[in-house]
Amino acid sequence: MNAAPDYPPISVIMSVLNEARHLESAVHHILGQDYPGPLEVVIALGPSHDETDQVATRLAAAEPRVTLVPNPSGITPTGLNAALAATRYEIVARVDGHAVIPADYLRIAVDTLRSTGADNVGGIMWAEGTTAFERAVARAMTSPLGVGNARFHTGGQAGPADTVYLGVFRRAALERLGGYDESFLRAQDWELNYRLRAAGGVVWFQPAMRVSYRPRPNLRALAKQYFNYGRWRREVMRQHQGSATLRYLAPPMALAAIVAGSLVGVTGLVLGVPILLLGFAVPAGYLAAVLAGAVVTGRGLSRPALAALPAVYACMHLSWGAGFLTSPRRLRRAADPAGAQPAPASGQAG
Repeated sequence: MNAAPDYPPISVIMSVLNEARHLESAVHHILGQDYPGPLEVVIALGPSHDETDQVATRLAAAEPRVTLVPNPSGITPTGLNAALAATRYEIVARVDGHAVIPADYLRIAVDTLRSTGADNVGGIMWAEGTTAFERAVARAMTSPLGVGNARFHTGGQAGPADTVYLGVFRRAALERLGGYDESFLRAQDWELNYRLRAAGGVVWFQPAMRVSYRPRPNLRALAKQYFNYGRWRREVMRQHQGSATLRYLAPPMALAAIVAGSLVGVTGLVLGVPILLLGFAVPAGYLAAVLAGAVVTGRGLSRPALAALPAVYACMHLSWGAGFLTSPRRLRRAADPAGAQPAPASGQAG
């Protein structure tokens, strides 16, 4: 494809680990963009236990626009920085190894960068499931009851935002910030976007950039995901005190109230003090709110998906809250040393 003078070249960076199932599709959707300018894709390969390296090697052999770099730690921000260092172009797009970007994604991103003057633009992490449980999670992840007022989950009008999903950046902005903070095994997008805004840059939400996302397949995996979101979001708040918002504080506040109310109620039962039984009103009220919210937001779901929705909401809220409340003060330092367990290469959520 001949480069169009109005559209600058784009470097796409990926940090992948155990993405054999999805990597080929993700790369094909990048290379198949209707973008008028040239593209390159740089993939940082972590120590995968599946066939990811073989898939990536085959893609690079067949397509000169694909370059591979090593990421021995397997840590997402380390891989992203390694990929960034190997790129050539002034516009840099982050794409995950399991993401499916629409054909107009990069063109819309560049148009938005140009029209807004933003340093980073991104769109919607649009959850789509195939099983009944995944559809329930997808509904929760696109509902304010599940994720608050996060436009990159629920949609909304274009405009400045605290953070966005993935991101298409001006390279100069990334270089001014020193790239991703490699001590954040998770939440690196939140943290980077906070620093970008604190430095006077603009993060812009563009709802026309919608990326398909496959939710976790069961409650255990979902609980682990949201527990880690809560842990690392609190670490962002420790590092950047101005980043605290009610949306992020609501789950731990709800969990603390439920635990406190339950303890008061149990104390009333043990001591035979009837008034203390009112403590059970807190967990009962939460349960009633979740059930009612599931009925309202679950319209159109199949019966199995609708039946799973209350448990999904509770799992997301309470796992996030538990992660937030138990987040150790030395979380980043504990995760930093060589030999630390790598975090999955996954996009931002929550």
